[in-house]
Amino acid sequence: MLSIRFMLILGIVFSISACSSDTMDETIDEVETPNEEEPPVQGDRPNILLIIADDMGVDATPSFASELNATKPVMPTLSNLMDTGLVFDNLWSYALCSPTRASILTGKHGFSNGVLAPIRGTMSGAHKSIHSYLDEQTNNAYAHAVFGKWHLGAVTTHPTQTMGVGTYSGNLSGGVSSFWDYSLVVNEEETISNVYSTTQYTQLAIDWKNEQTKPWFIWLAYNAAHTPFHRPDNTVLDVNSPSRSLPDYVAGQSAPLPYYLAMLEAMDFEMGRLINGMSETERENTVIIFIGDNGSPKKVDQYPGTKHGKGSIYQGGVNVPLVISGNGVRLGREESALLNTTDLFATIAEIAGVTMASVYHHSQSFKDLLYDENATTREFVYVEVPGDGDNGSYAVRNADYKLIHEIDSGREEMYHIVEDANETNDLLSEDHVLTSEEMQNLTELQDEGLRLRNES
Repeated sequence: MLSIRFMLILGIVFSISACSSDTMDETIDEVETPNEEEPPVQGDRPNILLIIADDMGVDATPSFASELNATKPVMPTLSNLMDTGLVFDNLWSYALCSPTRASILTGKHGFSNGVLAPIRGTMSGAHKSIHSYLDEQTNNAYAHAVFGKWHLGAVTTHPTQTMGVGTYSGNLSGGVSSFWDYSLVVNEEETISNVYSTTQYTQLAIDWKNEQTKPWFIWLAYNAAHTPFHRPDNTVLDVNSPSRSLPDYVAGQSAPLPYYLAMLEAMDFEMGRLINGMSETERENTVIIFIGDNGSPKKVDQYPGTKHGKGSIYQGGVNVPLVISGNGVRLGREESALLNTTDLFATIAEIAGVTMASVYHHSQSFKDLLYDENATTREFVYVEVPGDGDNGSYAVRNADYKLIHEIDSGREEMYHIVEDANETNDLLSEDHVLTSEEMQNLTELQDEGLRLRNES
């Protein structure tokens, strides 16, 4: 039952909240910094906004991976979220988009939910989505919707038909051939849209949000910065963006990085239009979660060498940004907390007021860590990538070390990941003799990988 206090807050929100959908300012307003002496009170049923950037690794994220000396996009909205919230350095996604999205939706790893790659496996509707789970556990307290990219196996796994999503508008497939000309599915009806997709998905989310009369959960999944690379229009680039001076991109051009970064800047502009359009009360009663779904594409990734980037089990493929802000979330940087994208299922559920068991399938809530720096998190994280046929690799990491195991051959690599973030020194190479500490960590990582994969 909603508290009287929360009902009063809702009344204020919907009486003063307004956001114009007819025009877009050329500048992005600053997100108001919470008063550090009197932080916002955690709401019993806060709004939840999950933003997923497509193909955005830490090398392309402001304030991440400084050791790479990478070129970064100008993203004032995301930077404001960092300044007013909590930044996580060690989130592992999958190396490709579909299994990451499936892991968030179900709280399960790919070997359990059936989605290991974009074109391999279809997630059955028998797997309960976070949306259905919230309906059951909160007595339908939340309105929920998904906007943008879906891409979870075959299109028969429809958001509203089989996965319990209240409203869906976006593209069911992996991408769009043009950001200005693409198929737009609104619930079960398909049309053609000529509105820039980053803008279209944002506006759909704004319009839907402004119609809600109870707490809402928005899953906003952009196509940016997935190919095709391009130069966005000036209307979706901040006036101070260096990308405004870029010429139009020509397909096949050998240097797509500036255009990839420009697409992220346009996404940031649209994020700002959604977030800054909220009233102060609504903003303070909203938890905003921003993540990338996998590493940056190999054509634009900025790691040294060729083994990193999207599709790779090395850090450049699976280490992605996570920023959480709003509704009492503390300010800071979590450099050591180990998280899997599966953990977002249980965390979102707990933010919504659900009392969770310590682990739900493969999802472990880190909600307490948002408000208490002394809260504990998991000891290991896990990820896998498919190979040819049934082959592939998986990786397990603890606080200091990372093990990579090739499923078919049994060949392994191990890195002291804290000291060797770019994975250049394989501790299992022939010319290295393991110390007792390294041997102990090797055994622990091997045991955890087998334990997890042998679960029924």
